Amino acid sequence: MTKENTEILKKRAAEKAVEYVKSGMILGLGTGSTVHYALLKLADLIKSGELKDILGIPTSEQTRAKAETLGIPLTDFEHHQTIDLTIDGADEVDENLNLIKGGGGALLREKIVAQASKKRIYIVDKTKLSQKLGKKWSVPIEVIKFSYKAEEKYLQSIGGKPKLRVLENGEPFITDENNFILDTNFGIIEQPFELARKLDARAGIVEHGLFLDMTDTLIVADENGIVIKNRNE
Repeated sequence: MTKENTEILKKRAAEKAVEYVKSGMILGLGTGSTVHYALLKLADLIKSGELKDILGIPTSEQTRAKAETLGIPLTDFEHHQTIDLTIDGADEVDENLNLIKGGGGALLREKIVAQASKKRIYIVDKTKLSQKLGKKWSVPIEVIKFSYKAEEKYLQSIGGKPKLRVLENGEPFITDENNFILDTNFGIIEQPFELARKLDARAGIVEHGLFLDMTDTLIVADENGIVIKNRNE
């Protein structure tokens, strides 16, 4: 699939997700290239008056900057602790609607926002679908700088191949919360919930990119149109 075709599919999925937005909602605003199209559509509907009294909580400083530029009103958890709807993307989706997220480096805030949401919609193009997680994507794991070498060793001990995420200049990628990311290849993940428990139990791991049992609605765009999959269907 060409990059141009992929962008068309991302735009379709994103605009379909925005159809779920109603006036007066507090929205979780995800991070990434697919969500970018959702932000554009939201901004258009706000400017036209079709959507009123919308407030967004961004999952990254990148999304915050985009939303501010587009004129999408923002809020935060100081003022609103419950989110009506979150729209976000994913890097890989399995048959049970479990996700790997964090390719953009915002996994910690993305999971916080998702957990505070009444409804979570994830938008992808068909290239993100896998039978099982780990086939296409390593698991981004956010770790504190103080112990990242120790966390590398731990991840190796449970079957992972961690790699410190770096920028083009070779410097380590720094998250919005001032941490490192270890992109860790576990191969095909046969037991994602067991792996998540091991990662959750490790003090130096701040958060991981396994988003399990968190998808309420998945919107998939392919050449034939839009496919909507709901949890527990």
